Amino acid sequence: MAQVLLVEDDKNARLMLARAIARGGHEVTTAASPAEARAQLAEKPFAVVITDLRMEGRDAGLEVLAWARRMQPEARVMLLTAYASAETAVAAMREGAFDYLTKPVSQEDLLLAIERALRDRAQTVAAPSAPASPSLHEEEAEELVGNSPAMQRVRERLLAAARSDCTVLITGESGTGKELAARFIHAHSRRAEGPFVAINCGAVPETLFESELFGHKKGAFTDAYADKPGVFEEADGGTLFLDEVGELPLSVQVKLLRALQARKVRRLGEARERAVNVRVIAATNRDLAAEVQRGRFREDLFFRLNVLPIVMPPLRARREDVPAIARALLQRWGEDPARLEPEAAARLARLSLRGNVRELENLLMRMLALAGPGAPLSVAVLEEALAIERETHMEETQEDDWARVRAEGLDAWLKERERWALRRALDEAGGNLTRAAELLGLSFRALRYRLTKLGMRGK
Repeated sequence: MAQVLLVEDDKNARLMLARAIARGGHEVTTAASPAEARAQLAEKPFAVVITDLRMEGRDAGLEVLAWARRMQPEARVMLLTAYASAETAVAAMREGAFDYLTKPVSQEDLLLAIERALRDRAQTVAAPSAPASPSLHEEEAEELVGNSPAMQRVRERLLAAARSDCTVLITGESGTGKELAARFIHAHSRRAEGPFVAINCGAVPETLFESELFGHKKGAFTDAYADKPGVFEEADGGTLFLDEVGELPLSVQVKLLRALQARKVRRLGEARERAVNVRVIAATNRDLAAEVQRGRFREDLFFRLNVLPIVMPPLRARREDVPAIARALLQRWGEDPARLEPEAAARLARLSLRGNVRELENLLMRMLALAGPGAPLSVAVLEEALAIERETHMEETQEDDWARVRAEGLDAWLKERERWALRRALDEAGGNLTRAAELLGLSFRALRYRLTKLGMRGK
């Protein structure tokens, strides 16, 4: 039994929620306003605080959160609201909220959330001096950092996915944080206490796919020296993350579809099927709808995976987040984030960063090596790092360019290079045509002419 404080200004909702919590074996104290909640927090200790977000015509639940964090730091605070907002949810979690529940909430989901909060509190209280294991927020310290509109939309979809148990398909370019997004969903779901098992479908030889996914029996094939469960069985009770699912051979796709439909798997060499309780999250940098049209991906499997699609935006679509991501990376590496000078951070944000966070990581590591211990990461250091990258790739690029000239002709190559330069300038200028023209050494009119000639438009 745990002491739970319930803060809800609607009388009927307060009574219904209090009864649901009491049925779970907990002792409930109720408060009808933020002021009453503050008085109760001063009166006795609580293990869990559940507060409505919207009270007295404002987001007063955030005040209750702040008081609880200050007055009873060991309590786990959950927000409850019918006014679901990704921005508010993220702000609340950043301020220390343990969870975010959306009305109407079922008794089962409410009690499960309370149990998760109690387990989390018990682990912290039981070992206060033990080194903390990497939390979700630390794991998020790269791609999921940022408050751009694009990332707010992504977080809203991720939180919605976490509240359900449906299959999710995460798409996006390499380095945009698809696995971190999957881990975020798992960590905020009712399966958080279960395993999170990830497999990169692009790294498994075709002959081993079926064994890796579904397992095998001893003697099923030449190297099967012992029984082995597949990743479906390993993820039982938790989440299975199928990264680069677009790489699956057609022969395996039909078997994956059956496993998703029947929730059963059969190990290679066995006759019997095994039931599995697994939530599948898939990810790919391919356009699976286009792959279906080309006959390289099964349409029925695509629809089975694409129940809740989530698109991870590239860094160039959320440039305002780049400085925060860069500083988060530095902090994760044990460096002082303040070493990154504001001008250098702004310059990083203007780069195209086609490799997304992986490219940003490489640049920062090179800057650290060039600057030396403790020295500022300035614009000059960044430009030196970029110059080294250009020199490294110049010879390889020239060979590639000559091969394309021979294959496509000089005019086609020149047109493509012109398109590339125009896109790069527009990217770095944030779509500002005047600034892009300056970067290219063109007049505004000349830039407009070239864009029109190539059928391009400014942002």
